[in-house]
Amino acid sequence: MTNKEWFRQAQYGMMIHFGLYSLLGGEYRGQRMGNMIGEWIQPYFKIPNAEYEKLAQAFNPIGFNADEWVNTAIDAGMKYMVVTSKHHEGFALYHSKADSFNVVDATPFKRDIIEELANSCAKHGLKFGLYYSQALDWHERNAGGWQKEFGDNLGLPWGNTWDFADDKGKDFSEVFERKIKPQVKEILTQYGEICLIWFDTPMGISVEQSLELYNMVKKYQPECLVNSRIGALPGVKFDYRSWGDNEIPEEYQDGSMLFESPATLNDTWGYKAYDQNWKSPEKVAQLRNHLKERGVNYLLNVGPDWLGRFPAPAVEILKKAAKL
Repeated sequence: MTNKEWFRQAQYGMMIHFGLYSLLGGEYRGQRMGNMIGEWIQPYFKIPNAEYEKLAQAFNPIGFNADEWVNTAIDAGMKYMVVTSKHHEGFALYHSKADSFNVVDATPFKRDIIEELANSCAKHGLKFGLYYSQALDWHERNAGGWQKEFGDNLGLPWGNTWDFADDKGKDFSEVFERKIKPQVKEILTQYGEICLIWFDTPMGISVEQSLELYNMVKKYQPECLVNSRIGALPGVKFDYRSWGDNEIPEEYQDGSMLFESPATLNDTWGYKAYDQNWKSPEKVAQLRNHLKERGVNYLLNVGPDWLGRFPAPAVEILKKAAKL
């Protein structure tokens, strides 16, 4: 069975947003970030990199257990898992030789979370995919999103404009060659079979650079699928269409294209301690069946807390929804 055939039959997967933002839980210096999603706390409060980097010194998720994460997904009836190997904050959840801002080199935890999850997925028969932010990287001056034509994200800048306010001389190709390409190669070659690479927010990356990443994926893992957020359409290559965040389409698909809806269990992707607006098990089951009928995969997100634990309400909801 090809990965495209497998993806069409999978129907239901787990997405996981985990990073330094999980430590803050949506709060910074006695203030909450309101309704903004938790992983965007750095631009929300314009936290300087020099301060944000200190979070790595406190990142020690001793409650993380790869088998628990994987078994929770399996018990929920999910067929694949997609984990943030590097989100917009620029911090990698694996041991990257291309950049030391990673879980092994920069934290007291010193364990490769992606490696442990890849091994657990292989052991338990769950397909393993990786999210990678290929254009936005707030840790880098030259990363994308600073260009004025992209506007903002609910009032927040896409790129790091608080540390790097001067646009003069910014060159995305520099960070693309130095960090992004080497890291994409790392996640493709260090962790066994990857069922898909979930790219995101292609602000500032060219069609040619997106094609270069697509070809790299196919070079190292020919069966690995690539989503449509790899680059600005039209002109880029991809294997399946990612709908917008929490977008639930009404139309029925004709089967000529693969589709997936990424969605949240509450209102955030990254952990926010005060976000208790959980979907009911009945709502999760209803959305799962709605999308299944329309030929769209349901990629449902869980945001672990700062210790690497799935919130108890999330686990309970997934268990109950699996029986509906």
